[in-house]
Amino acid sequence: MSVRLLPETLSNRIAAGEVVERPASVVKELVENAIDAGAGHVEIVARDGGTSLIRITDDGHGMNAGDLTLCVERHATSKLPDDDLLAVRHLGFRGEALPSIGSVARLTITTRTADAPHALALTVDHGRRGDPRPAAGPRGTRVDVEDLFAALPARRKFLKTNRTEAQAIAETVRRLAAARPDIDMTLVLDDTTLRFERAGGSGEGVRDRLAVILGRDFAEAAVPVSALREGVSLSGLAALPTYTRANAAHQLLTVNGRPVRDRQLIGAIRAAYGDLLPRDRQPAVALSIELDPQEVDVNVHPAKAEVRFRDPGLVRGLVISGLRAALADAGPQPLATGAARASTAFRAPPPAWPQRPWSAATSPSAPPGFQEPAQSGFGFAPSADMRAAVAAEEVSAPEPSGLPLGAAKAQLHDTYIVSQTEDGLILVDMHAAHERLVYEKLKRERAASGVARQALLVPEVIDLGLEDAERVAAAERELAALGLVVEGFGPGAVLVRETPAALGTTDVTAMVRDVADALAETGSAGALEDRLDRLAATVACHHSIRAGRRLKPDEMNALLRAIEAEPAAGTCNHGRPTFVALSRADLERLFARR
Repeated sequence: MSVRLLPETLSNRIAAGEVVERPASVVKELVENAIDAGAGHVEIVARDGGTSLIRITDDGHGMNAGDLTLCVERHATSKLPDDDLLAVRHLGFRGEALPSIGSVARLTITTRTADAPHALALTVDHGRRGDPRPAAGPRGTRVDVEDLFAALPARRKFLKTNRTEAQAIAETVRRLAAARPDIDMTLVLDDTTLRFERAGGSGEGVRDRLAVILGRDFAEAAVPVSALREGVSLSGLAALPTYTRANAAHQLLTVNGRPVRDRQLIGAIRAAYGDLLPRDRQPAVALSIELDPQEVDVNVHPAKAEVRFRDPGLVRGLVISGLRAALADAGPQPLATGAARASTAFRAPPPAWPQRPWSAATSPSAPPGFQEPAQSGFGFAPSADMRAAVAAEEVSAPEPSGLPLGAAKAQLHDTYIVSQTEDGLILVDMHAAHERLVYEKLKRERAASGVARQALLVPEVIDLGLEDAERVAAAERELAALGLVVEGFGPGAVLVRETPAALGTTDVTAMVRDVADALAETGSAGALEDRLDRLAATVACHHSIRAGRRLKPDEMNALLRAIEAEPAAGTCNHGRPTFVALSRADLERLFARR
């Protein structure tokens, strides 16, 4: 079989297979072009999931006749003036989007510059190119994409339903709107219109923009993030650990204004939240990374969704430290949706109360002080009550209700502490809260004094393979700090002399292989550190206040003060909330007072 050149139309369709995966891919490429053109407002219209029509209209600087003719040629771009692929400062730069789209759809471009007497239009009909012609239109560019994949029924049948494709388009626009809050965007999907208004210069403007994109709950539960290290800056908003999502769809990441879905960055975010979250929940963040374009390669993925950093360790460390600092500065916070959940629970059908004969002694309407010691009006006796301590001795100092977690009032079911604040009440799960406090104390002690080691009676030789053995041997110093002493032992093997004493009797081979896998994936020995953290969490659980123990008032208040002093105390070691806050307004709504 002889070698031959493929027809240009077929070459363009093959290229389109990489660039134009689905209608959302078309939207992404065209909106990025509008942003690069200096647009202040972009309108996106899609019909039937983008298969029948996609229209992108912007008020950018437009194109003249020469640029209009060239823009539909392959590898023609205005975004690499010095041909340096390592200094990309625009979103689109490959010059493949428009010719690829024109090869699988009917593409019409209408454009006008500020000084042109009229607009120009050009059509590419499934690879057949027309000539520029005069047209009517304002300054800027409008791109119409009709009958996508109409000439490729095999490609079209692999698309999802119109509803699913429309959702993918909305997700694409949502990420672009988060990346560029300085640009107005309007999305019209059939009969649905979404507006992303331009954010002001203040941080609150960006927060309002993200409230539209990620929801008001996110905006209320998020704290600002700002960090700078060696020319790399990190900014944005990160939700508190008490606000989580089922997946990573609420993690919006941008690098130099480019929306990305980078596995390294997602891993860094997860590492930053660490044991603050349940294992089946994901944090919600909107983060922007800015650095010299020479330090990042954006040309490693056909859809430009992933990037490669020159120094990935620097960026990963910045993300982890920046997020941890922001969460620590926020201090312990109640469950972000606690009030809403409580309201739902209180509005549920009331329980069936047992029928009892009426008597003055048990009536909630009894005169004040009537059978006060038994607290008959509650229907139950709390495990511990502050009034017992007040009755025993007069206290002249005011109650600490001005503190974040207020003053303890009672203990319910030997498990929960009720605390009164200036503006409402707090419900604390005493075991979960104390478990977190003990766990953090164990981790601090481990960091301060190092990990105790135990020498193996007979050093163990472990076969790993050449690459894994080299990785483990190269991390010898880092592993020794975690209590694992290893050294190279010939090709493809390592010798283990000491292991962390806290692990006791353990499967050394399995542990070292886990470490090798972690080094291959992330370049760090986090697997062993996670294992030690899990052990510390188990010890903390068994050494914490157990449910069923009655606390004295001073013990309850001491626990509240300790929670206030521990930034991570909003969740337990397993990511569950340790306390829920209800404001006075929440209470008034529960009782229809407002």
